[in-house]
Amino acid sequence: MLATTQSKNRLLLGITIIGMSALFFIKLIAQNPSYHIFSDQRTILSLEHFWNILSNIPFFVVGLLGMFFIIKKYNVINLNLNSFVFYLGIFLTAIGSMYYHHQPCNQTLVWDRLPMTISFMAFFSLIIGNYICMTTGKRMLFPLLLLGIISIIYWQMTKSKGHEDLRFYVLIQFLPIILIPIVLILFKNHNPLTKTYWHILMVYIIAKVCEANDESIFKYIHIISGHTLKHFIASLAPLLFLAKQYKMYQNKIDNNLFST
Repeated sequence: MLATTQSKNRLLLGITIIGMSALFFIKLIAQNPSYHIFSDQRTILSLEHFWNILSNIPFFVVGLLGMFFIIKKYNVINLNLNSFVFYLGIFLTAIGSMYYHHQPCNQTLVWDRLPMTISFMAFFSLIIGNYICMTTGKRMLFPLLLLGIISIIYWQMTKSKGHEDLRFYVLIQFLPIILIPIVLILFKNHNPLTKTYWHILMVYIIAKVCEANDESIFKYIHIISGHTLKHFIASLAPLLFLAKQYKMYQNKIDNNLFST
């Protein structure tokens, strides 16, 4: 059993090393200026890019509810820090994304992407803790957060020096998306969150498809753009996670009451 676990860990490590090594064989990735040109440019109530800003409210609400739930569930002393940081990142993503969409440019995009890396890395640490090793998941939280922050700092440093490079940020964002399903498949257990994790991954993929088809969706639907739809769909991911955590918490309370 130990050897099997070690082989699984080696596989994950090997994929990580391959992903990191691939960066050296890929050309520098600069931020495409057209990224900031969204299909829905409507001004409503004197607010430009109204729907791209307003559609961040679900992140704000879910992030806030999630933080309150974790504090209530665990109390401040025994706080589940990984989950709390995940919801904190979601909450800050709402603020950062609103700020960015108010004036879309590279300078404001930093404050959109920074909190997203916080959520990505915190979520990845939760996966590690739930399926590989709880202690490792807790210990990996801050190193992973640091890597996410460094990826943004590196992007800004290269941009200021005239050779903008997003490769590190791309790795930080997409490598966990490759590793997480592998972890879910390799480290099968009876974790009640497993199905929810798969649903979250599917929601993320659908959201990215909507983002990539921003203009096409807006032309077809007219009412809402692909990017706005991406915000609404992506906010379902933390909502699904919070709903499942709450249900598990309630069942635990019900079982405790029944047993007494």
